[in-house]
Amino acid sequence: MTDMLDPVILNFLYAFMGGCMTLFFMWMGCKVFSHIVSFNIADELAAGNLAVGAMVMGIFIGIGTALGLVIGLGLN
Repeated sequence: MTDMLDPVILNFLYAFMGGCMTLFFMWMGCKVFSHIVSFNIADELAAGNLAVGAMVMGIFIGIGTALGLVIGLGLN
């Protein structure tokens, strides 16, 4: 099926699907981690807790980098 699609359209499709997957896994990672810790992440962020903000930033960067590498290397 991929032989019939233009490579440009196929790359946009891969990028769109990869972006959706990245957003989903970032959301899921934050939800799972929220259940592991003994505090509410949203409440701590609203209170201005910078340590929690740095923790969430690390989660997002880690998941985004991992999925970006998997998707990027899968385009070969």
